[in-house]
Amino acid sequence: MDMPVSPSHTGTRAHAPLASWPAVATVGIGAFALVTTEFLPVGLLPQIAAEIGISEGQAGLMVTTPGVLAAIAAPLTIGLAGRFDRKHVLVFLLGLLVLSNAIVAMATSFQALMFGRVLLGIGVGGFWTIGGSLGPRLRPGAEGGRATSLIYSGVSLGTVAGVPAGALVGNLLGWRLLFGLASGVAIFVVAALLLLLPSIKPQQSSGLAQIPAVLRNRKTQVGLLAAVLIFIGQFAAYTYITPFLNQVSHIDAAALSALLLGYGVAGFIGNLFGGWAVGKHLSFTLSGTSALISLSAFGLAATGDSAVAATIWTLAWGFGFGMLPIAMQTYMFSSAPDQLESVAALFVSTAQLAIGAGALVGGLAVDYFGVASALVIGGGAGLLTVLIVAMSSVSR
Repeated sequence: MDMPVSPSHTGTRAHAPLASWPAVATVGIGAFALVTTEFLPVGLLPQIAAEIGISEGQAGLMVTTPGVLAAIAAPLTIGLAGRFDRKHVLVFLLGLLVLSNAIVAMATSFQALMFGRVLLGIGVGGFWTIGGSLGPRLRPGAEGGRATSLIYSGVSLGTVAGVPAGALVGNLLGWRLLFGLASGVAIFVVAALLLLLPSIKPQQSSGLAQIPAVLRNRKTQVGLLAAVLIFIGQFAAYTYITPFLNQVSHIDAAALSALLLGYGVAGFIGNLFGGWAVGKHLSFTLSGTSALISLSAFGLAATGDSAVAATIWTLAWGFGFGMLPIAMQTYMFSSAPDQLESVAALFVSTAQLAIGAGALVGGLAVDYFGVASALVIGGGAGLLTVLIVAMSSVSR
C-alpha cells in the first residue's frame, strides 16, 4: 500500500515530541480562526464599503489581498523563522491575526483597512507553512494523517460554520464588532497554544536553501503539477456554481443557501474520511478525490437542469473537495518527509496562486461560453489530475 511517510521513520523523531490531541486540535482551531477571518468580508462588503466610503470593488480587495500576501509569505516564512521554536512562530503568526482584526475593527480609512488585511495575509501564509506541516510531527507514525486531518478540519469548519455565522452576526451587530470578536477568539487561540503545544524544534533540513532540492524531487514535481490542475479546476468551477444553480437548475435563494450549506457539511465529512483514507492508500485517495470532483462537475454540467440531479452532484462534489486538502497535503509530505516546511511553503504558494488563476479562468469561460463551461473546465482539470497521479504511481 502507498502509505504516507512520517518523519518518525526518517531520523527526525528527536525533533517531533508527541503532542496531546487537544494540542493538535488547538492548531486546527487556529486554522478555523484564520479561514473564517480571511473570508469574513465576503458577506459584509456593502456595509464595509458604505461606512469607509469606498466602492464594493475596492472593498473586495479585503479578500484578494490576503491570498496574494499568503502566496508570498509562505516561502519567506521558513527563511525568516530560521531556528526559532515553531511553537513561538505560531504564536507570533496568530498574534498577527489578533492585530489584524483589531486594526480592521477600528479602521476609518481604506489604507488602514488594507494594512490590517496585509497582516492577515502574512499570518495565513506563515501559518499554513508551519502549522499545516505539523500533523506528522506532533503525532508521528500512522497517526500523522489523522492529525493533519484534524488540523485541516478547521478549514472545513471555517467554511461551513464560520463564514455564514460571521455574516449573520455582522449583519445583526455590525461588521466592526464582528472583527473585534474575531480578535478576541484569536487571543484565546494564542493562549491555548502557549498552554498546550510542546516546544517544536525546526527540522535541520528546513529553510529556503532546501527548496531547490525539494523541487528536483520527482514526486514533489508530480504533486505540485497535480495541485495546480486540481485547484485551478476546483475554483474555475466552484466560483460559478451559484449562478449555474440559479440559472440552469432553477433553485431559488432559500433552497440554494441550504444546498451550499449541505456542500459544506459534506466537505467536513469528506475531510474526516480523507484523514482515514490517506492512511490506507495515499495515491488512490488523491486520485479518488480528484475523480469525484471531476465526475461531479461533469455530471452537474450534463444533468444540472434537474434540481434533484443538481443536488446530488453538489453534495458529492462537497464530499470530494473535503477530502482534497488532506490528500494533497499528505501526498506532498510523503515526497520529502525530512523537509516538511519547505514542501508546505511550496504547496501553500502553489495552491493560493492556483485558486486565483482558477477563478480568473472560470470567469473568462463564463463570459465567452456560458456558465456551464466553467464546470467543464473543472471536470477536465480533475480528470487530468487523476491521470497524472495514476501514471506517476504506476511508473514508480
